[in-house]
Amino acid sequence: MISRDGVAGLVCLAGSLGLLVLTRGMPTPALVPIGPAFYPRILFVVTAVLSLALVVTDLARRRRPAVPPARYRLVVLTFAIFTAYVAALPWLGYRVATLLFVAGLQVALEAPRVRWRRSALVALATTLVTYYAFEVYLTVLLPRGRLTGF
Repeated sequence: MISRDGVAGLVCLAGSLGLLVLTRGMPTPALVPIGPAFYPRILFVVTAVLSLALVVTDLARRRRPAVPPARYRLVVLTFAIFTAYVAALPWLGYRVATLLFVAGLQVALEAPRVRWRRSALVALATTLVTYYAFEVYLTVLLPRGRLTGF
């Protein structure tokens, strides 16, 4: 019997494969090897593989796990942290605000067993990787902070 996870995996698999087929109609530039369909195709293939893994995992599971209790406080806290991140972007800039956002969200999600060193390293790595991927490699201008100047 397939559970809600399996159904969600099937829906995401169908959606990602459908969108992947639609990228075939995107124009291919003559002079540039990487066209506008390159990154969406990577995203849709990764989504399809992960969706398929979710379906296979769900089908391989023999018993149904107990449904965990709803954690509405954590959902509200996550939205509050994200809202604070969006509000802090113009003032602190992408690098500082993202570092604080990722660290704060990890602490909120791991509470009460917070691993501080790991949270700090993941926040720093996430900030550096996304900054260099977008600002340096893709030359996308990320928000600069009014207070920090970078």
